Amino acid sequence: MKVVHLFVYPTLADWEYGYAVAGLNTFSGGRYQVKTVGMSREPVVSLGGVTIVPDMTLAELTPEESSMLILPGGEGWETGMYGDALEMAQRFLAAGVPVAAICGATAGLASVGLLNERKHTSNAPEFVKIGAYRGEALYQAERAVADGKLITAGGVSPLEFAREIFQMLELFSEDALEAWYMLYKTGESRYFIALQQAMQA
Repeated sequence: MKVVHLFVYPTLADWEYGYAVAGLNTFSGGRYQVKTVGMSREPVVSLGGVTIVPDMTLAELTPEESSMLILPGGEGWETGMYGDALEMAQRFLAAGVPVAAICGATAGLASVGLLNERKHTSNAPEFVKIGAYRGEALYQAERAVADGKLITAGGVSPLEFAREIFQMLELFSEDALEAWYMLYKTGESRYFIALQQAMQA
């Protein structure tokens, strides 16, 4: 079983990672397990008021034992509050292990220069103009962007964020991925049938 690690911290935005982790647990057939990683093992409370007890700490995490690090948005990224998580993201990318960041976490990556040489997106171009960011020419006006082993998305694009994660981790076939995305995008029942058919093929 492969493990995907979700960084959890006070004020993380519940809606930004929900599609991704639920999909990995629901559709992987046991191929993937999601584990939460915190600055410590102390419980954290999300923006939605949900209490999460981390499975492990960042100090216990190594890229070699992970299939992906997911960094959800929330408060504090722009202040350097989660520098250890950004250092871990840098280690993951250097090791060729994927990192997926959304909303505030993209500002964190920008602040330490991790978006300077990769195509990326965020909430807005101005949102990531912080710290060591010099990647203006590579900013993409898209809901979610994958470049190499890095996925970025704006905070109002959790569905597209999940789609890029699923594609990178090869959770679905191409047909199943498109059907899954269109089902949640449109709510049309024909895509539910298409998803079932694609997953049975």
